[in-house]
Amino acid sequence: MTSNPGTSASPRTPAQPRAAWRRPFEAWLDGIEPGWAIPALLIGFVAIWMAFLLIAYINADLHPDILETWSIGRTFEWGNPKHPPLMGWVARLWSTVFPLTDWSFQLLAMVNAAFALWSVDLITRRFVRGDKRVIVLLLLMLLPAYQFHAQRFNANSILLAAWPLATYCFLRSFETRAFGWSVAAGLCAALAMLGKHYSVFLVAGFVLAAIAHPQRRAYFASLAPWVSALVGLAVLAPHLYWLAAHDFAPMKYAMTAHGGRSLPSAVHESGMFTLTLLAYFALPAVTWLLMIRTNLRAYASNLRRIEPGLLLLLLVFIGSILFPAVACITIGTDLPALWNLQGLFFVAIIAVAAATFAVDRFDTVNLAVFVLGLSLFAVGAAPFHAIYRNTHGYKEGRTFYRQAAEELTRRWHQVSPTPLPAVSGDDNLAFATAFYSPDHPRYARPFQFQYVWGLPRQSTLDKGWAALCFKGEADCEAWLRRLETRQTKFVQSEFVLTSQLWGRPGVSTVIVAVIAPPRDPSAEPVLVPERESLEDFSASRRHIQFRPESAIRPTRP
Repeated sequence: MTSNPGTSASPRTPAQPRAAWRRPFEAWLDGIEPGWAIPALLIGFVAIWMAFLLIAYINADLHPDILETWSIGRTFEWGNPKHPPLMGWVARLWSTVFPLTDWSFQLLAMVNAAFALWSVDLITRRFVRGDKRVIVLLLLMLLPAYQFHAQRFNANSILLAAWPLATYCFLRSFETRAFGWSVAAGLCAALAMLGKHYSVFLVAGFVLAAIAHPQRRAYFASLAPWVSALVGLAVLAPHLYWLAAHDFAPMKYAMTAHGGRSLPSAVHESGMFTLTLLAYFALPAVTWLLMIRTNLRAYASNLRRIEPGLLLLLLVFIGSILFPAVACITIGTDLPALWNLQGLFFVAIIAVAAATFAVDRFDTVNLAVFVLGLSLFAVGAAPFHAIYRNTHGYKEGRTFYRQAAEELTRRWHQVSPTPLPAVSGDDNLAFATAFYSPDHPRYARPFQFQYVWGLPRQSTLDKGWAALCFKGEADCEAWLRRLETRQTKFVQSEFVLTSQLWGRPGVSTVIVAVIAPPRDPSAEPVLVPERESLEDFSASRRHIQFRPESAIRPTRP
């Protein structure tokens, strides 16, 4: 199987005089094959969307998914009770080079998205040349996946790059059956699995495509599939061992969080999964059809006779959609469409590369201007987003993360000269404190018990510990009250936090903080009186001064 890259632009006709403003875009398109236009596009993409993130979230902190990812990556492990380890590894490597700041991890998110688009172009250039390569990327930039979905660097967004990279290596292995590409295919498929176990459906798509493709005999008669399988299993072996040693905790977490659906509910989830993915691609699809409006009949004929390489991609894509839908119905789970956003690149490549005719450069320039206009509009709207969120807040409370972490650290050092070693409580606040506090305490709750609200060990309290809750968060506050069973001297306080944007106050919340200073080994243990609540016990020792309820503004937005 060989790829057959074609041309993509037709000469400008006299009926389409070149306006002066088009000349820079045409010069840029002329640089695609010389090699500088695609990197320039990706650098511009990162710059524009970094500007959006820096402005839109100027008075907000990082999304809790990013903060959790960083906490997971603080220790090198071959697994985690929620997700595989790749996202944590990447965050850890990134933070060894870049500082622990908001812009640094926003940059990580956008670089990951740009790398994903570059990986897509690796596949695209196997089939087309010139303008069509950039058309694929521009159509993908009309999706929310590479900007808004990508900004939450987590187990889902890391697949934006992992899936096309694994697909490219599989495609090259299937085409050439070369040993090196077979090794790369197994390695990259394993990396995708280490990104998220959902990638098993991509691997299943590879298997389906290899079996259903007309050239399957030549592929399976070679060493290529077996080399890929052995390499993939070898790379995954430490993670598989970790899973077995930890009783397959991520699978249990997935079923607890997403399972238990009835058959009608699962069928509905499967249908909505497919329909939502179609809706995501509606804008790029309409845009593409408008670009080839004069060649629709020829295009329909092209789709019926796509070349073998594109057929392989189509079969992989069908498998990546079909298998999760079937699994959803079979085992009774929900199936959010965002889990498969990283697979929509298949549609863009197949749709554009299937067209054997040239696309008028006039339309390509219009597409580039359209994408640029939408991006600049988003940047222009970013201040209004910041203004709105300053007065309405976020459901996860990310307006207050840094403030809460710094205030807790300040109060900790009022009772202890040592750095704060561990933090717990509301997960979002705990992950935020681990990241934003100058002491960078560790997230104290074991991940396998993240949603159980178990009490910390006495040894943990003796070494020093703190916890934060949003006031009014019933589960968290009830958990704090249970701490009175521990033989520890606690310091409890409440403080009000208010967001600020350009000197204008916004939404407020109340944080409940509990501190267990490190115990002096030579001192007698301090017992919490049986008939005295934790709050009364702390207040009676005058560690803090409580504000009357009437003086406290509304809590978490």
